[in-house]
Amino acid sequence: MPPLAPLPSAPLTVAAVQAEPVPGDVAGNAGTAARLVARAADAGARIVVLPELFLPAYHPPTLAADPVGTDVAAAGDRTVDDPRLTALSEAAAAGGVTVVIGAAVRHPDGRRTISSLVVDRAGAVRAGYDKQQLWGGERELFVPGTQGATLSVGDWRFGLGICYDGCFPEHGRAAALDGAHGYLCPSGYLTGSEHRRDLYYPARALDNTMYVVFANSVGGADPWHFNGGAAVYDPEGRTLARATDTGEEVLVVTLRPAQLAATRAAHSMLVDRLPDQGSARLFLLG
Repeated sequence: MPPLAPLPSAPLTVAAVQAEPVPGDVAGNAGTAARLVARAADAGARIVVLPELFLPAYHPPTLAADPVGTDVAAAGDRTVDDPRLTALSEAAAAGGVTVVIGAAVRHPDGRRTISSLVVDRAGAVRAGYDKQQLWGGERELFVPGTQGATLSVGDWRFGLGICYDGCFPEHGRAAALDGAHGYLCPSGYLTGSEHRRDLYYPARALDNTMYVVFANSVGGADPWHFNGGAAVYDPEGRTLARATDTGEEVLVVTLRPAQLAATRAAHSMLVDRLPDQGSARLFLLG
């Protein structure tokens, strides 16, 4: 087992956002995101995480009916140049923050993915990560991503996941083994899934002794009615901040290297993990 990545040298403040986007209105939703990013930046955040598919809204009929209007196009180097995102880019640059936000992305080869865009502190936009684990009817509209992604902000490292990815322990573990200190998860959990929503993400935190930042949508029309509950979890899976199940909220939390160090000293699963943990067993019958 290789050694873990060095711990960050200083605390970092992050924000988890829950809000309601308008189906199909990429420019309007980018404007909403810009307002929320500015609010988070004013509260000291340096990373802001918004929900899955926030730019077009998670509304399958609209995504199916208007792929041109709901997608953003990524170039071969994964950069995104879309005037509808100008307000969001300007808010990131003005606040000196890195933004992770959900989008439907069209790639040069024609693939359409559920992705997290990363808007850096200069306002440049890239398709940072494509969702690997598609859920249910998403497979009718999108193709899965083929690799994970790690985002570096200063000397902090964050694995990127999107909603259903976080239901798979292997996904968070892959991020941790790549040196992640945290896991950023734009999501879209529906009403009725509260138990699972509140179980998966603290579990990923404790499994991997890393912070988890979970963003979720609210509102929407049945059956796509979203249940909020945005949260930030510490490396033992304890709740540092949690939003209610309704309404717009911005949670701002400071992540601390000392807490990472203490947790990883007390709970050393990452270094104690056996390389052949999942190998077959021999059963003997007497």
